[in-house]
Amino acid sequence: MGRSTAAAAALAALAALCGCTVQGTDGKVHSPVHIELPGSTAPSTKADDKPTTAAPSRAGAGVLWSRGDSGDDVRELQARLRQVDWLFDGPTGQYDDLTEDAVRGFQGKRGLPRTGETDTATWQRLLRMTHEPGKWELYLMGGQPAGPPDPRCLTGRALCIDKTTRTLRWMIDGRTVSEMSVRFGAVGTPTREGVFHVYWKSRDHWSTLYDSPMPYAMFFSGGQAVHFSYDFAARGYAGGSHGCVNVRDEAAIASLYAQVRDGDKVVVYR
Repeated sequence: MGRSTAAAAALAALAALCGCTVQGTDGKVHSPVHIELPGSTAPSTKADDKPTTAAPSRAGAGVLWSRGDSGDDVRELQARLRQVDWLFDGPTGQYDDLTEDAVRGFQGKRGLPRTGETDTATWQRLLRMTHEPGKWELYLMGGQPAGPPDPRCLTGRALCIDKTTRTLRWMIDGRTVSEMSVRFGAVGTPTREGVFHVYWKSRDHWSTLYDSPMPYAMFFSGGQAVHFSYDFAARGYAGGSHGCVNVRDEAAIASLYAQVRDGDKVVVYR
């Protein structure tokens, strides 16, 4: 051990014993907490050496969302992918095969790894190319949470249809049995509001007036009915009905049709 090294070691021991600061032969003041020995590396105190918080990761390094995930974040991802024409269905809030394909295409176009998973790099690139989606964009295909049911829906068997949230609740004695997204009439053919009753059901109905299918039709006011709409399923709220209440989820309305009876109440409100 050289003389300078031995001196530094002695100063370190002395400082540790007395809990004081000691001035070394090199003119530096050493504390019991930090003594620099020759050849040692001092801990950095630079601001840019502070630990950084990584982006949320679930399926791998930097992966934010991938197939099978769901929620509001996925809905926003889908809305932004629609803005850049990589996704044409949804948003649904479900990271399905169509979303995975859209992400893969977006990644490949921009030289990113074509994983189909939304990692931090993909998400940041998408954020720079799009604007924050509004409520209309987020719920283009439905899925908006239903509001409180109208008081007239709380007794008996009722199709409780809310124009504000664009939802239909099937309720029995105040209990919600099922819920689904709906679409209404266009400006020139509005869906009537009020309290009605189902007066006719037609499983495979065909409109002779508009020459179009109306499966699972449940008529409640004149020619207006609750029914499945292929157009709503394909285009969402980009279109409108001729006054009917359109449903886009065929499985949901098939189940509803099997439960609803002639005479059941229909409440349409906003």
